[in-house]
Amino acid sequence: MANTEPSGAQKMFGDFAPALVSFTDDVLFGQVWPREQLSPKDRSLITVAALITGGNTEQLTYHLGLAKENGATEDELKEAITHLAFYAGWPKAMSAMAVAKQVFEGN
Repeated sequence: MANTEPSGAQKMFGDFAPALVSFTDDVLFGQVWPREQLSPKDRSLITVAALITGGNTEQLTYHLGLAKENGATEDELKEAITHLAFYAGWPKAMSAMAVAKQVFEGN
């Protein structure tokens, strides 16, 4: 049975940006994420690292939750953020940790 619940992209952009919604749902999450060469946990850790490195904390809330669903622990995610402070920059890591605190503590 197909999922009839609108995707996150559909909820955000619906008819406003249908091509972006389609690429997000059909290509990114429909074709790229399911590839077997990397585990879902590994893909999540890579994605979280890329978002932090790029300073894209607005997408981090969703991807930290997805990382947990994909098997990453809160301790692993906090350690990844701490590690990235030395590679991505201290302010980016501090911003990411603030998002992680909100996600993990439900605030």
